[in-house]
Amino acid sequence: MNQMTASKSVLRRKPIDDIEEENKHSGLIKSLGLWQLTAIGVGGIIGVGIFSLAGLVAHGSESNPGVGPAVLFSFLIAGLASGAAALSYAEFAGMIPRAGSAYTYGYVALGEIIGWFIGWDLLLEYIAIVAVVAIGISGYFDAFLSGIGIHMPTWMTSTADEGKGGIINLPAIFVCLLVTWILSRGTKAFGRFELVAVAIKVILILFIIGLGIFYINTENYNPFMPSGFGPVLAGAATVFFAVFGYDAMSTAAEEAKDGKKHMPKAIILSLIVAMLLYVAATLVLTGMQNYKDIDPTAGFASAFQGVGLPVIATIISVFAVLSILTVMLTFLLGVTRVWFSMSRDGLLPGWFAKTDRHGTPQRVTWIAGVASAFLAGVFPIKEVADLTNIGILAAFVVVCISVIVFRYTKPNAPRTFRLPFMPVVPAFGVLASAFLMFQLHWETWVRFGAWLVIGLIIYFAYGRRHSLMNPDSPRHKVENKPLA
Repeated sequence: MNQMTASKSVLRRKPIDDIEEENKHSGLIKSLGLWQLTAIGVGGIIGVGIFSLAGLVAHGSESNPGVGPAVLFSFLIAGLASGAAALSYAEFAGMIPRAGSAYTYGYVALGEIIGWFIGWDLLLEYIAIVAVVAIGISGYFDAFLSGIGIHMPTWMTSTADEGKGGIINLPAIFVCLLVTWILSRGTKAFGRFELVAVAIKVILILFIIGLGIFYINTENYNPFMPSGFGPVLAGAATVFFAVFGYDAMSTAAEEAKDGKKHMPKAIILSLIVAMLLYVAATLVLTGMQNYKDIDPTAGFASAFQGVGLPVIATIISVFAVLSILTVMLTFLLGVTRVWFSMSRDGLLPGWFAKTDRHGTPQRVTWIAGVASAFLAGVFPIKEVADLTNIGILAAFVVVCISVIVFRYTKPNAPRTFRLPFMPVVPAFGVLASAFLMFQLHWETWVRFGAWLVIGLIIYFAYGRRHSLMNPDSPRHKVENKPLA
């Protein structure tokens, strides 16, 4: 490779033509239809946002004042930003139905180094998301046991940083390992479980909304925005965690029966359903109970407990655990498929990209599951949630920029979906996502930067040289085709 080529190698782009051939030899099994994909998307979006983060943002914390009923605006602002990114994902998913999602889109449109950064970013963010959701489940599980008279020791239900006298969050660790086992059974089995679990989840939320309406006290809406608009924006950055999930679902594109046709529809459908439910649920939650009294880890359970319906609170806690599991499954699927895709491309060792008879990359599935269990067991929910948000927002910025670049550099590439008002919509997605990123605390930026620096070291030490886009890659000596 001459010096000029070497200097430009970090910006080499993956040709779309190579992707179709790679998909034929991926080892992943195509078993997901439109409704299963939509269920995975809804399963990833709806869950901890309603059952945990809505209460957390409304109630507030030591570092963030409670926004009260204005948590509704936090969700709407985050949903608007997410919607622009969702349309960008939909256009790419219709062109490139591949396991890597944002990683692949950045690789194809902007070059290898950008794709690497987003892929590396998503490895941490998706694992952290699984951990956040596990912490949320732990809160509802504790609420359920308390409702039937069983009180778990504090040392095993919270972390040291939460100030409750805890040491480790054992229920969160257990649930991380449980969903890892479920996902390891194969995509077909996982898809069926997700479809049933999401149906139960939606029915539960409709039940909560329908019953909760009768217990709304309009005095709880006054003041509607007790802390001003600034905390509402900061709250939007936190609850942004609750309005994506379709991005992780898009990592399953290679396992869709007709990814080019179904992926765009599933992305848009899942976000619409989720936002309608979020708006209704936040209004009911903050109407039933004064925002100062909402339990930040088990909001709806505490709301129904507060209006004298402890049995309903217990039922909600039981089904909340089941429904939030779908979020964990969606994002654990996401991290394993991004990791698989990066390994297949040579940027990480090929050892990680091996699949078993179920068409599942078992090695990365269990590594990611154990890593999420560690995060869930020792870190508080707020810190982990902010860490996930900055990474996903960064991915959204890249995807929105990529779709603009690709529309003009590859105008004739076949697209089953074209987002409207190009480039206004993706440009808004870039600005909105960047704005929300800057609402996060500086400590989150430091952690994010440190992770990216580690990734940069690994890329130049290993990924750049072993990439299959490098003609001199050692991988070419042992392979005559993309890794199967």
